[in-house]
Amino acid sequence: MNFWETITGSDLTREWKAFEARAEALPPDHREAWEQIKVHLSPYSDFTGRNLMPILDGALGLLEETSADGQSIQEVLGDDVQGFCAALAGGEGARGYRDRWREQLNRNVARKLGQLGG
Repeated sequence: MNFWETITGSDLTREWKAFEARAEALPPDHREAWEQIKVHLSPYSDFTGRNLMPILDGALGLLEETSADGQSIQEVLGDDVQGFCAALAGGEGARGYRDRWREQLNRNVARKLGQLGG
């Protein structure tokens, strides 16, 4: 990836189009799961979404493999797609914006309490 691709995000656009082309080949129930995975992983994105690309690639690969094996989405993801995504993102170390806001709030409160107690 060169500097221009990093600044413009053209590499991400290319990668995203490849993901969507792969998803189009999935059966309808797997495609619906892909849409849900994208929605539930988005809170874990950084400003550009670059941190999620390997996670999304792995999730799409899982859907492709299970589709080829004839497994249903129920067998693969169960009933809790949101929980699956949280575990997936957490397992990869991706922090969501809520985590960053919580940490910032905790630092600010600790700083204020330190000023009051000192």
